[in-house]
Amino acid sequence: MTRLNKKILCFVDEYGVAGERGFALGCAIVWAHECGKADKAFSDLLPASVNEVHAANWSKPQLQGIMSRFAQTEMPASIRMVNKLNEISVGGRPEIYAKALVETVKVAVKRFRSGNQLGRQINNVEVLIDVNEQNSHPEFVELIAKAREHDGLFKSVTRVVAIDSAVSRMLQLADVVAHSRAWINNGEENAKGLREAYKIEIL
Repeated sequence: MTRLNKKILCFVDEYGVAGERGFALGCAIVWAHECGKADKAFSDLLPASVNEVHAANWSKPQLQGIMSRFAQTEMPASIRMVNKLNEISVGGRPEIYAKALVETVKVAVKRFRSGNQLGRQINNVEVLIDVNEQNSHPEFVELIAKAREHDGLFKSVTRVVAIDSAVSRMLQLADVVAHSRAWINNGEENAKGLREAYKIEIL
């Protein structure tokens, strides 16, 4: 049975603020039918009292401990975690956020495609983002719609849905992946170290 039309979910959250230095997006991309397994693997590592993970409120040892154990769990083999630094500085925040999202998703889809040996064509990708002022702005929505029609691998995206991360453990995982950029910015880790210890690709 071909996997071409199986749904792929790409969860994306941000580190920093669009338009400011150090802004980066983190994502976790996985087959939809394996999402529950990834969700459980991550959730089982959290204290029972935790309802929602906000990476900025957790200490580095806590986050790194969770991600180190997560990398060693029976998480889906298909999952890829990517952190991409934004290199766009021109435009308003909704525009910068939209363009950064497009580039991050394209990279994530490419990594997912190669890592899962899917061949060149891929489609049926649904992107879920943590709703905020930038990604709910009309300009953001317009730019994303144009990218879905014309921009390379982003044409594989069927829709982009902004939701509250409180209802999605996988978006909370993406938040931790995004926050891992802070470990590099502070000189605590390097890209190779993050890949080896936590299976996070730093770009």
